[in-house]
Amino acid sequence: MSPIAFRPSRHSTRPVRVSFEFFPPKTAEMEANLWSAIERLAPLGPSFVSVTYGAGGSTRERTHNTVARIVRETALKPAAHLTCVAATRDEVDDVVRSYWDAGVRHVVALRGDPVGGLGTRYEPHPGGYEQTCDLVAAIRRIGDFEVSVSAYPERHPETASLDADLDALQAKVDAGATRAITQFFFDNDLYLRFLDRVRARGIDIPIVPGILPVQNFKQARSFAERAGATIPDWLAQRFEGLEGDVETRKLIAAAVAAEQVLDLVDRGVGELHFYTMNRADLVYAICHLLGLRGQLADEPARAAA
Repeated sequence: MSPIAFRPSRHSTRPVRVSFEFFPPKTAEMEANLWSAIERLAPLGPSFVSVTYGAGGSTRERTHNTVARIVRETALKPAAHLTCVAATRDEVDDVVRSYWDAGVRHVVALRGDPVGGLGTRYEPHPGGYEQTCDLVAAIRRIGDFEVSVSAYPERHPETASLDADLDALQAKVDAGATRAITQFFFDNDLYLRFLDRVRARGIDIPIVPGILPVQNFKQARSFAERAGATIPDWLAQRFEGLEGDVETRKLIAAAVAAEQVLDLVDRGVGELHFYTMNRADLVYAICHLLGLRGQLADEPARAAA
């Protein structure tokens, strides 16, 4: 997607479904920030909210505690991430059952990063599930879960081709996946071409575009390098020279994200998944532009009355 002039969406009256991704907090301060973001975004009525799972299961307990609290204290539908990494089949199955017992009915199933980190060779745990499709099948055996999986418009960094990626996606669908959420991207044409390839394969589950609002350009570039995602030259130019100018960066970030999502909606996309980074303001503003309204948006009007 080349940069486009900012303008209202031609399809602004079309209902758009959204979902939000959060990560489990490490500290009390981070936990406060997380719950502030959840409280801010919850009134928008997301289809679900997902909670990530650290490499090697390093956040297993914090992920479980976060999704359990969402079930207890909110009306949101949480989706718990789960990986194959560094755990036996029995250990993974126990986690799945614990999610079910906590009231969670949606799992985001991922293979997970290699234990040695990105760039090292992935080695399945000797007693664990080898690939995502195996994990999906296990989750579906244990309970009537909705299962989301990942998809890669620009190819997974470890696969040789887009065709190999599509083979992997097909295997996950055959195992019972009900939705795919894409890696983030900044060129909408990449997503739409990928969607054409997916549909040509006969894969008909929702392929939801993952959107990363650029809260911090340096951080976003680092994420992109590790994920194999492209940073277009025009995007880098938008943030050039703003390293020490936080307020202007926020304005540019809002404009860039608004352009991307409004263009997707104009091109027929009806569902978006936001990687929030546990921050609400930018995502909330984008959703407002999409026509989503929650009770928080009405509070000033009620106060004025």
